[in-house]
Amino acid sequence: MLYYRYPDGPKEPQRMLLSNLDLLFNNPVHFLALLPGLLLTTGVALVTAITIHEFSHALVAYRLGDTTAQRLGRVSLNPMRHLDPLGTAMVLLVGFGWGKPTPVNPLRMKNPLQGMTLVSIAGPISNLALASLLAVPLRLEWIPLPGELASAPNIFSGDLPATLGTIFLFALYINVVLAVFNLIPVAPLDGFKVVQGLLPAEPRRVFSQSERYGPALLMGVILLDFALHVGILGRLIFPPIQFFVTLMLGL
Repeated sequence: MLYYRYPDGPKEPQRMLLSNLDLLFNNPVHFLALLPGLLLTTGVALVTAITIHEFSHALVAYRLGDTTAQRLGRVSLNPMRHLDPLGTAMVLLVGFGWGKPTPVNPLRMKNPLQGMTLVSIAGPISNLALASLLAVPLRLEWIPLPGELASAPNIFSGDLPATLGTIFLFALYINVVLAVFNLIPVAPLDGFKVVQGLLPAEPRRVFSQSERYGPALLMGVILLDFALHVGILGRLIFPPIQFFVTLMLGL
C-alpha cells in the first residue's frame, strides 16, 4: 500500500510501489477485504490527480493554438474524460498509473518544440500545485496530520477528522508520486518530451532515437522490480518524493 512515514522517510522503498500487487497474488481474500478502503483513499486521490494532470495538458495545448484535445472534450475537469481503466487499476495495485493520453498536435502551435515542452511539463506541475494546496489544511492543523499514511482498514475507525487527514495525505502523496514518476525522461512519460525540448539540436536528435525503446525499458524495469524486488524504480523516484512531501508539510 502507499504510505508515507516520517520523519525517517519511506519505509522499505523497494517494495512500496508493488505491495498491493504482492498482496493480490499472495492473499487475494485479504486484498478484497482492504479494497473498500483502498477505493475510498486511493480512489479519491487518483481521480483528482489524473484529472488535473490530463486537464492541464489539454488546457495548455489549447492555449498554445492546438484545438485537438479541446474538440474531443478534454479541456474539462470531468474525470470520465480522462481516466484510463488499466491506468486506474495500476494505481491501486502498484502505486502509480496513468490517465487517458491527451492528444496533441504540435504542428498547430507557433513553436512546436517549445509548445510540446510546455504541454508536457504542465501535467506534473499541476500535480505539484494541487499537492501544495492539499498540504495547507494539514500544515495549518485544520485537519489532523496522521502519524503515517494509514493502511486501508484504519480509515473505518469512525474518527472523521482522522479519516479526512488520511484522505488528504493520500491525495497529496499520490499527486507527488504522479508528478515525479512522469518526469522520468523515458518515453512515453512527460519527462521525455521535456528533456527533448530543452536539448540543443544534435543531442536532441540522438536522444529522440531512444523514444522507440522507452516503453519496453520502462516496463522491463517495473517487471524486474516486481520479480526480484531490486527497487530500481523506487530508489529513483523516492528521494524527490521525500523532498517534495517534506517541503510541503514543513516536516
